[in-house]
Amino acid sequence: MIKQSITMLVLGVALAFTSNANAQEFSGLDKSPADIAIFRVERDAPPMVKVIYGRPMLKGRVVGEELATFGKVWRTGANEATEIKFYEDVLLGGSEIPAGTYSLFTIPGKDQWTVIINADTDIWGAYNYDPAKDVARIDVPAKQGENSLEAFSITFEPTDEGANMLMGWDKLRVAVPIKPAQ
Repeated sequence: MIKQSITMLVLGVALAFTSNANAQEFSGLDKSPADIAIFRVERDAPPMVKVIYGRPMLKGRVVGEELATFGKVWRTGANEATEIKFYEDVLLGGSEIPAGTYSLFTIPGKDQWTVIINADTDIWGAYNYDPAKDVARIDVPAKQGENSLEAFSITFEPTDEGANMLMGWDKLRVAVPIKPAQ
C-alpha cells in the first residue's frame, strides 16, 4: 500500500511538471532568426569566409523605405550587427582585408550599395556605427532579380578567382566579389 502510494505520488508530481513545461510558451524568440553563410573553395577545404547575420522578413514592407533605408548605414540584417570572418587575407573588390572578424555594414541604394567592413564587433545594430573604424568600403551595383525573397538572405557563389557574396531581399540583388589576397 505504501509502495503504491509513493508510486502514485511520483507519477503525479512528474505529470504536473510535464504538463506545466508543455504549457509554457517560448517568449523572447527572435522574429528574425539567425543564419550562417560560409564559403569554402572545395567541400573539404578550410573556410575562406563566414557571415553570421539575422534574417529579417518583408512582412509587406518595402526595402529601401521601411527596411534597409536607401542612403543610410544598415547593419545588413537584423538584431546584432552582421559579423563577417575572413580566414585568410582577402581582396574585397579592390581592397585588401587582413584575416579576422569584422562587422559588415552596408549603405543600400536602388542602383548601388556601399559595402563596409568595420573593425567594431559585437555591437547591436548600426546605432553605434563608427566610420573611423572602417577597414574598407566598396561600391557594388544593385540589380533586380525575378523572384521576391521574403527573408533577407546571404549566400556565396564560386567564381574563377574566389566567390561572390550574394545578398538579396525582395527583388533586390547585390554581388560582392571576394578573392584570396595572394
